[in-house]
Amino acid sequence: QVQLVESGGGSVQAGGSLRLSCAASGRTFSMYVMGWFRQAPGKEREFVARITLSGGSRNYADSVKGRFTISRDNAKNTVYLQMNSLKPEDTAVYYCAATEYAITTPQAENPRAYNYWGQGTQVTVSS
Repeated sequence: QVQLVESGGGSVQAGGSLRLSCAASGRTFSMYVMGWFRQAPGKEREFVARITLSGGSRNYADSVKGRFTISRDNAKNTVYLQMNSLKPEDTAVYYCAATEYAITTPQAENPRAYNYWGQGTQVTVSS
């Protein structure tokens, strides 16, 4: 079992930046593939980004490519999501997720592939 706690959300003007953090505890962090998902009002939870065990491979949703960067610091048991050039359509609750399984890129975009989830952190981008 692993516990995940997100932080860093808040309100920001369009064009601004935020950095989300997800702190993990309970198990060996480096053994988990980590992902970020978001859920906007009235929408289903959607894939944002994922990173492999050592950070050697990263994948992003088309909607955030070039603006968001996922990274991890295994020594600190933390995964980050740097969000730049934020847009109002980025407004959502952002969730950190973890899985102990080896998953393909298509599988990584499916929230059902992840075993553990944080409580979420609200990001609001105003125009």
